[in-house]
Amino acid sequence: MQQIMEQNSHHAPEAGYVLGVDIGGTNLRAAMANMSGTVVARWSASTVGLRGHEAVVDLIGDGVEGLLQATGRSRESLRAFAAGVPGVTDVENGVVIATSYLMGWKNIPFRALLEKKLGLPIAIDNDVNMAALGEYCVGAAKDVHDFVFVAIGTGIGAGILLNGRPFRGQLWGAGEIGYMILPETALVPSDSYEPGSLEQLIGGEGIRSRWNAYREAQASELPADLSATEIFDFANAGNLSALEFVKHVALVLAQAIYNVFLVLNCPLFVLGGGVGQHPLLCAETNAVLTKWKLRTQPKIVNSSIGAEAQLLGSVYAALDVAKQNAVSPPHLQFVE
Repeated sequence: MQQIMEQNSHHAPEAGYVLGVDIGGTNLRAAMANMSGTVVARWSASTVGLRGHEAVVDLIGDGVEGLLQATGRSRESLRAFAAGVPGVTDVENGVVIATSYLMGWKNIPFRALLEKKLGLPIAIDNDVNMAALGEYCVGAAKDVHDFVFVAIGTGIGAGILLNGRPFRGQLWGAGEIGYMILPETALVPSDSYEPGSLEQLIGGEGIRSRWNAYREAQASELPADLSATEIFDFANAGNLSALEFVKHVALVLAQAIYNVFLVLNCPLFVLGGGVGQHPLLCAETNAVLTKWKLRTQPKIVNSSIGAEAQLLGSVYAALDVAKQNAVSPPHLQFVE
């Protein structure tokens, strides 16, 4: 069992560093950055098969040790830590309310568990909110104070920044647009622990399953079992059946974005995630909105930092935590 002991340092202090982590359904990525936000080391490991939060906390501990060893830094050099979690997260109390990707995560006091493990000031947030922060700090929405980051991967979610600050909602569920009900979707809301209606239409798995039915109806010569990005690539190469299918996906996405635009009136939407960042989807969605000849039309762009968004957002969240705490925090020594 580890204990945290506080001690005074009698040597010159090391330069400070922060740690950011992106927790995914298949892997966990960690980065160490200096106090200017420059990443100096990275670490990653598989999360396949991990379900309990204790196992993820232990894996994060391994990642911290790996980064310290790789850089030759001591624990005393660490100033703060932040993690992006794939689920609804109570940021104020540090609790993961629910997640559909890491089974069994319901009302988990994740920040407290990490604080006990690492002995650092810690922030946690929904991973899409972290990605929005990454886009705001160094990505396609740099210095844009009002925008929406739309992540389309296996699922769908949105990170919202208003007046330069994340908007999470009173119950921490703002941006859960995967549950939005649109034409062609269910007539009643999905259960909160199941894929939402919009997600079933244009999430990665929804696209894959709908393509199979579409392909049969159109007698397409393309394979049945294609991923969303593979379908988009075929469309980009000129395959007419794939292109027609992508146009329909873009129409549904345009409807969802327009509905969000009507509520928030944000001028910019950034598309990210493994599916969302495909350039053809962005182009076709913009084409739908242009065809509607709206009086005011939101601008839709691709993420400029791609899969880095969540991880870099976590780094900048950790920097914010470090700045909010003492400049020279107590040095912590971990003993067995």
